[in-house]
Amino acid sequence: MSLMQPPIDELLDKSNNDKYLLCAVASERARDINDMMRGQRDRAIALQSATQIAQLAGRKPLSLAMEEIYRDEVGYDRVQFEDDQA
Repeated sequence: MSLMQPPIDELLDKSNNDKYLLCAVASERARDINDMMRGQRDRAIALQSATQIAQLAGRKPLSLAMEEIYRDEVGYDRVQFEDDQA
């Protein structure tokens, strides 16, 4: 039984079993969510509506990011992602 929800094994499946990629994608999405909540970046605000931002206010950004990855709501272009990280 996994104490983490969603289960880490299933999250790793979403990132081709690359734990570093999963961490990088989740942290980038969590930063976007955090910025949406604070209203600091136009890019983040463009990704979600004000209603969605209000619904997320009581949750931790990293938890929300992991749940979005699990539900296949967050994707990445591996080549573009690696270029952005370099």
